[in-house]
Amino acid sequence: MIEQYVWDLQEVDETQVAVVGGKGAHLGELSRIEGIRVPAGFCVTTDAFRRIMAEAPSIDDRLDQLSRLSPDDREAIRTLSAQIRRTIEGIAIPGDLAAAITRALAQLGEQGAYAVRSSATAEDLPTASFAGQQDTYLNVVGPAAILQHVSRCWASLFTERAVIYRQRNGIDHRTVHMAVVVQQMVFPHAAGILFTADPVTGNRKVATVDAGFGLGEALVSGLVNPDVFKVRDGEVVAKAIAAKQRAVHALPDGGTQEVAIDSQRHEQPALTDAQVVRLVRLGRRIEAHFGRPQDIEWCLVDEGFQIVQSRPITTLFPIPDIDDQESHVYVSVGHQQMMTDPMKQLGVSMWQLTAMVPMHEAGGRLFVDVTRRLASPASRAALLDVMGRGDPLVRDALETVLDHDDFVPSLPDAGPGGPPAGRASAPIETDPAIVTELIERSQVSTAALERDIRTKTGPALFDFLLEAFEEHKRVLSDPLNIQAIMAGMEATWWLNDKLQEWLGEKNAADTLTLSAPDNVTSEMGLALLDVADVIRAQPEVVAFLRGVEDEGFLDELAKLAGGTEARDAIEAYLDRYGMRCVGEIDITRPRWRERPTTLVPVILDNVRNFEPGAAERRFEQGRLKAQKKEQDVLSRLRALPDGDQKADEAKRMIDRVRTFIGYREYPKYGIVSRYFVYKQALLEEAERLVQADVLPEKEDIFFLTFQELHDVVRSNQVDDQLIQQRKDAFRSYHALTPPRVLTSDGEALTGAYRRDDVPSGALVGLPVSGGTIEGRARVILDMAEADLEAGDILVTTFTDPSWSPLFVGIAGLVTEVGGLMTHGAVIAREYGLPAVVGVEQATRLIRDGQRIRVHGTDGYVEILP
Repeated sequence: MIEQYVWDLQEVDETQVAVVGGKGAHLGELSRIEGIRVPAGFCVTTDAFRRIMAEAPSIDDRLDQLSRLSPDDREAIRTLSAQIRRTIEGIAIPGDLAAAITRALAQLGEQGAYAVRSSATAEDLPTASFAGQQDTYLNVVGPAAILQHVSRCWASLFTERAVIYRQRNGIDHRTVHMAVVVQQMVFPHAAGILFTADPVTGNRKVATVDAGFGLGEALVSGLVNPDVFKVRDGEVVAKAIAAKQRAVHALPDGGTQEVAIDSQRHEQPALTDAQVVRLVRLGRRIEAHFGRPQDIEWCLVDEGFQIVQSRPITTLFPIPDIDDQESHVYVSVGHQQMMTDPMKQLGVSMWQLTAMVPMHEAGGRLFVDVTRRLASPASRAALLDVMGRGDPLVRDALETVLDHDDFVPSLPDAGPGGPPAGRASAPIETDPAIVTELIERSQVSTAALERDIRTKTGPALFDFLLEAFEEHKRVLSDPLNIQAIMAGMEATWWLNDKLQEWLGEKNAADTLTLSAPDNVTSEMGLALLDVADVIRAQPEVVAFLRGVEDEGFLDELAKLAGGTEARDAIEAYLDRYGMRCVGEIDITRPRWRERPTTLVPVILDNVRNFEPGAAERRFEQGRLKAQKKEQDVLSRLRALPDGDQKADEAKRMIDRVRTFIGYREYPKYGIVSRYFVYKQALLEEAERLVQADVLPEKEDIFFLTFQELHDVVRSNQVDDQLIQQRKDAFRSYHALTPPRVLTSDGEALTGAYRRDDVPSGALVGLPVSGGTIEGRARVILDMAEADLEAGDILVTTFTDPSWSPLFVGIAGLVTEVGGLMTHGAVIAREYGLPAVVGVEQATRLIRDGQRIRVHGTDGYVEILP
């Protein structure tokens, strides 16, 4: 039975996680790499753990109870997990299992000192490190003590922190098993951690070494600050030597002890520069073997390094997969589109196929390569100007990259040619008929798509869709479309710049754009107020909606008094706006038409918080306020030197902004309208695949690219393992925060505002809609869970157009992501809401229910006592 319960480390490789756990598999694999020394040892396998668990049936009931608890119910988790640990530690190790462990010990030296280390099957994985979740015991001496500590390692699978970590990551406790690694103890002169990529910046070319005297436990436990070395291209490029007053040493009879370090050695580096460079060279060899950056624990023994652990660094944001050895600078698409959540594969590939510029995927997010535009002075200036106006943090991050010597290649200007990308080639007349024509063109194109796609199935559908994507891009790239978008944006910028220069007034365009015509997104919020008017008059319907959970509730409405009118109002709303949803650039996200319950809380808030006719009143109040502001601005301008000329110019720009700024929202509406047509057709194909037993669930197609799905439809065969890998990766991507700017070295940059005109303690952001408002903060991460009262201030990660129905009921807006011309900013201005966007970590720093003051003109938020 020896081979079932105990394996020598030399027998193990990284394919055997299920047998020896993540740590054991990594150590076994490490020991196979040429030139890497790993302390000798063996693994007590997961078979042994399962056998021990079977000895205590009562654990099953407790695991059932544990699985039902919320990860936030810490008290209950603490009690239950402690009971499970005590039960496991109390089980006597069966004789044959104990004999197998002691026989393995005898081969290494029975009275030697050992490290006894937990090795769970869900540990040190590419997508979740589980670092520090289970226990390690150092300097354990003698067979009896080793057996006791093996039991403690098994029990440590149920430490409170390990249980909470698994529950937060959606991992079933029963699917994780514990192996134990027993290794000869090493007594190092120095020890520490090597990161083969900089864990702070993400730069893959910079390695970081943390080092201290004695055992690495002193660093891990936070007892001492480490010496920190940074190494690039085989050279120490930075170092900080800590004052090291304590160390952890092994005791002769077992266990460890804190000891004071001789005062003469306090400032002495734990490693020489040459040793650091040699260690990093070993780390690069390990990194190359595993194919990803590593977090490596090392010991220096007799001038040689021994490696006692290596795990993937799971916190690094991935880099787009372009292996050309050249420098690349990428800008986040999600920060422009107000959707920084990860996207599934079908969503990524569909956006890539329909986008106007090439896009690269990393971590489930999309990025645009701007290297060439940064490389020449003229295009660089234009890019920084556009980015800076939209989101100063992106501009600052790009300027940080440009400050890195020679990272971005320098190219000469292209010379006379077209305008910079994203700018209109020539101005257009201020004519409302242009907007009307563009909307009609889009509607005709979408109607043709809906008509023609109905007859397409199988491979023919995919051929049709590839042609439809070309039409999709043709509509978007229509020069008139781009000119109309830019006309509204440039008129806004002109008004803000000139009216501040001439009148000293900040963000004057915020008021001048109130209730602008043809804004499909602001109309969407007002239209839901009209739906609430229909429902408010029907008490039975209101009561029914308060208990709605099932997506089929619309069919039930007709059975109630006034229910038919309510259903017809909601259906009409869904006919116009049902293709929208949170994160709508990802085609795989459920649309309102597919999940209409999402709208119910917002409808009920509108019923409670508004009087009948509110939509029309709101729009008219905004229009009159804008009109009054226009008269005020023009009369003040006429009083200035050259006033008539200034007033005439301003009047032209006000007319221009009111003509075109509403259209800024329409192209996205057109894109999402088409997306819903594509999605419905693809889901019908998925249903056929389910009926043919090719796929277990329709939604599995979301984890395939468009081309992969095309291949599945042609062959009626699917790689189930690939879909499962994609699901696991997608789950892990949620833990990653996408940077605004990312380089091919892996450096992740979020940018900084660099302002000194903000009160101490205030949260800095970008002013996008003027005014100051004070009120209760409602921190809402899911629109379906909104419960708003009049005067509340919405605080959230990002808002795309689907959040607009909430805007009619709030007094102000704070988001973590956004720019001057992103959708949340545009709609905040439309509704006259003071708004500050781009406030880093707003949803963590502001607590739900706190009173806050939003300075929408100056761009900061104060948390009030």
